[in-house]
Parts: sequence; structure tokens; C-alpha cells
Amino acid sequence: MIVGGILTPVENVLTDILTWFHDTVGLPWAWSIVALTLLVRILLVPVAIRQIHSMQSLQIHAPEMKAIQQRYKSDRQKQSEELMKFYKDNKINPYASCLPIVFQIPIFISLFYTLRHFEKDVASLPQYAGDSLSWFGLVDITEPVKDGWGPLLIAVYVASQLLSTYLMSTSMQSKSQRYMIMVLPVLFLPFILRFPSGLMIYWLTTNLWTTGQGIVTRRQMPRPTAPPKRSSRTPPKEDAAASTDGETASTGAAQPRTSSAGTPRRVKRKRGGRTRR
Repeated sequence: MIVGGILTPVENVLTDILTWFHDTVGLPWAWSIVALTLLVRILLVPVAIRQIHSMQSLQIHAPEMKAIQQRYKSDRQKQSEELMKFYKDNKINPYASCLPIVFQIPIFISLFYTLRHFEKDVASLPQYAGDSLSWFGLVDITEPVKDGWGPLLIAVYVASQLLSTYLMSTSMQSKSQRYMIMVLPVLFLPFILRFPSGLMIYWLTTNLWTTGQGIVTRRQMPRPTAPPKRSSRTPPKEDAAASTDGETASTGAAQPRTSSAGTPRRVKRKRGGRTRR
């Protein structure tokens, strides 16, 4: 076992996969991390498609949701109930956009502990003696990312993270949400300086995949059909149907309406100057 805890099985699986890529496929340890990242992202493609569909649906129905928020702005509980009903009626999952991140968090944490003890528990085995742990000769996957050429890796990470978050934030209606999601990668910098460089390689590969996936899927996937727009003069469907049924029931058959501005009545003139209509 690499580390005790609830994520130990995940750590063991990640170690086995990295070892398989290294021993069977013949990849160096650093490129085994890249291959592991691609494998994880391929498995998450269905979840990513649901995420994109959900974000597109939220963008299309944003005016209607904003109207509901304005209508019940004084009653938060009623507002939440109406929004949840609206999500159900339109088959929208507001939490689908978070699913890829939720699935990746256990893998990210497990890989952190895997790399933290990798040099002692795996790379030190006799069959791996002399194997290189470097990536492009710049960074050691087990060393903190702040060492050596790690800052260059951090700069590439920040650029890729900003690009991927920008593509994701274009579907958000609130400018404050866009700004917040764009600032988050910069705020994470003090925390990632102690991360192993191999974990940064995983994160960087994930960002590049997310960027490419976002560009391709937005061009290839059809957007959900927007609901038909109704003007203020268009009667609701229920009222129109009710009025039609009422006329049919009262008259036995739908009668054509006559215009009030029809042919004027003929006036007959009587003898003596009086007229009769």
C-alpha cells in the first residue's frame, strides 16, 4: 500500500496503470503520467458531453430562469422551488457541469500521494534501477514543481488553465462568475508550488485536453433547440385550446365569425318623410 486511507485502492490502481505503461508499453515514467491522463479523460468523455449539453441548455433558457428569479425575488424558497420545477420540465441538470471535476478530484488526490512516495516505493525497486524520472530533462516527476525548470511548467499551466476556463465561462451569463473562474487559476499558484512535478504534468495535460475537447465539441455537437418565442399578443396555448373547445361545445360546430363592419342596412323611406329601418 502507498498510503492508508479511503483512497488507497485508487492509489494502487494508479500505480498499477503507471507500471503497465512503463513495463508493457515501454513509456518513460513521465510519459506514463501523460498516458494515464489521456486514459482518464477518454473514460470521462460521456460525462463531458453531458456537461456541454447542460451548459448549452442553461445558456438557452437563461432569460426564462432570470424571469423566474425576478418574479420570486422576495421569496427565496418559492424561487428555488420554481427553478427546480423548471429544470425538471426542461430536463436540465444544473449540476452536470461539475461532474468532470467531481470525478477527477479523487484521481488527482490519489496521484498526489502516489507520486509523493513513488521514488521510495516504486522507482527504488531493483528492476527499475537507473530508470529516469525526468520529463524532457527539465523536471523530476517526484520533485516539487518550484525546483529547476518547474516555474516554466507553472507558466504553461497558468496559460492552459486560463484558456480552458475561458472556454467554459463563455456560457455563463453573470460577469462576476466569469471573472471569478478566470482568477481561480492564479489564486491556486501558492498552493501548487509544493506539488510534485508529475502532478503538474497531469494537470497540464488535462487542461490541454479540456481546451481541445471544448473547441471540437462546440463545433461538432448540435446545440439544443431553443423554445419558440412568443410575443405579448400571442395567447397561451391552454387558453386558445379552451376557447376553441368552448365554442364547439356551445354551438355544436365551429361557426365562422362575421365582421362587425359588414354591409350597411338598407333604409326604406315611407310616405310622409318618415323612415323605417
